[in-house]
Amino acid sequence: MTSTVVEQTTRTAERSEGPRPRRSAAVRADWIVGYTMVAPAVLGALAFVIAPLVAVLWFSLHDWNVLANTFVFSGTDNYERMLADEGLKDSLLASLWFSIGLVVFNISLALLLAVLLNQKLPGTTTFRTFFFSPVVVSLVAWTIVWSFLLQADGGINGFLSLIGIEGPNWLRGEFTAMVSVIVVQLFKNVGLNMILFLAALQSVPEEILEAARIDGAGAWRRFRSVTLPLISPTILLVSIITIVGSLEVFAQIAVLTGGGPGNSTTVLVYYLYQQAFRFNDFGYASAISVLLFVIVLVLTLIQWQTRKRWVFHEN
Repeated sequence: MTSTVVEQTTRTAERSEGPRPRRSAAVRADWIVGYTMVAPAVLGALAFVIAPLVAVLWFSLHDWNVLANTFVFSGTDNYERMLADEGLKDSLLASLWFSIGLVVFNISLALLLAVLLNQKLPGTTTFRTFFFSPVVVSLVAWTIVWSFLLQADGGINGFLSLIGIEGPNWLRGEFTAMVSVIVVQLFKNVGLNMILFLAALQSVPEEILEAARIDGAGAWRRFRSVTLPLISPTILLVSIITIVGSLEVFAQIAVLTGGGPGNSTTVLVYYLYQQAFRFNDFGYASAISVLLFVIVLVLTLIQWQTRKRWVFHEN
């Protein structure tokens, strides 16, 4: 009797539900919508990232001279040539010094400015605008202005002469030329990092700082033990952006020093440019491009892997 009632109830429920809808049509519609949404990003990545990388790798395996109209497969000859190229070694050293100087001073100054602007003192909005405005200025225009200021009879030496100091020809000494390029790039982009740090500092919970203050922690201890760990994800982001940007500098070198004096400011990207567009050796320039890609990738992966040791509060 009980089983009969159960069977009748089951049949009644099935009749009331009716035939189950075919899910395949709905699933296909969802797939079409999903693929349509991601198609622009995927096609853009294929056209402007993946395809150029594959093309550059293919070109690096060839001896390609545009003027001579030659495109001959050479295998790994370009990579073997890099091992004995003293000019490439000089450019790697110049890139190293430029990156170290820019990253250290950029991040330090940006964090210092952000801490000062976070104090809510009078005039902070004006100073924030002042430091951020170079970010939106044309890079070439910014560099040209600095090229006039850094001349032997330029504005900087003119100011120094007012206080009895005879300034050097900033762009003609190996050391001063590198310092000048670093300073120009530093003041161009420090405002962006400052804003990122300022946003991170303003997101630090005041209750945590107040608790540390009640426990007797001084200003420096609160900053070192509370604030820095809480903004460490932003420090990681700023570090990656600054390091990658320092390895891709070109316009400042081209406008200010042209890679000189000697090869003191011939960074890797400028050396790549010289090989491609001055000596028309596109195959060797492509091999240098692959080297630059590998360097950037390795440095980024190292930062990403080491973040587990010093980056907190990622979520």
